[in-house]
Amino acid sequence: MRHALVTGCSRGIGLAIAERLLGLADGAGSALSVTSSTPAHDDTHTEKAGRDIATDKAGRDNVKAKPAAGFSYRVSGTRCRSDFPPDLDRHDGFTGYTVDLSDHGQIERVLKALLNRDLPDVLVNNAGIFEDADFGTDDRTWLSVWDRIMTVNLRSSALLSKWFVNAHVRAGSEGIIINIASRAAYRGDTQEYAAYAASKGGMAAFTKSLARDFSRKGIVAYTVAPGFIETDMARESVRIYGEAALTSGSAFDEITQPHEVANLVAFLASGEVRHMSGSTFHINGGSYMV
Repeated sequence: MRHALVTGCSRGIGLAIAERLLGLADGAGSALSVTSSTPAHDDTHTEKAGRDIATDKAGRDNVKAKPAAGFSYRVSGTRCRSDFPPDLDRHDGFTGYTVDLSDHGQIERVLKALLNRDLPDVLVNNAGIFEDADFGTDDRTWLSVWDRIMTVNLRSSALLSKWFVNAHVRAGSEGIIINIASRAAYRGDTQEYAAYAASKGGMAAFTKSLARDFSRKGIVAYTVAPGFIETDMARESVRIYGEAALTSGSAFDEITQPHEVANLVAFLASGEVRHMSGSTFHINGGSYMV
């Protein structure tokens, strides 16, 4: 059974990825049937320093599901502020961690320790924040937003990738890194979201650098660049601008769904296209074509 670490998987794209890998959702994003021989119960206790979620596996739901891309996975996932959904939290193959990715100490204490004791085969750097920093804002506020976005979106994923690569090199094993960037990394964004676009552009360049040096050692890396995806983050933009504005440049009259990104990630995690290491996979409804 393969082991995947997915950051930011309590909602949105990260949740869809975790569910797909665990078989909680099929390729169309539909929840799969869950049967339980005994009543389900919630005996989960999350501790703030990001320690393991303690679970009693007895009486847990028995999920009948088709493995993602032909592989069975167990998933370690992170959250910060939002809770893991119950179906994910109760799954026998899932272990959750509470980690603030802006806090270097927490990342090292929780995730570096995880990589050292239970090295994942696949690392999915998905967690990220999206904040505006208008050019009319005073310098101090503007730079604080830039620093926060770079710390969470770029520095934390780079650090996790560094630890992941070094651990696999020491072990002489193969690994797969999948970095979830954004269409904004290539197309840019409006000025108030320039920090977000820059952080994702940095992630894409970092992925290429990983691929150039470590593919020959068995560690491959890919970038996935979604456009607007039907998530909490996108719904806030829909509230402000309207759905028509978000699909105006798209080849479709609808916003892309998270399960399509999850399907792509599951395919890349299968290791079937290793010689595409360093490549970016664009999934944006045809709104930006390369």
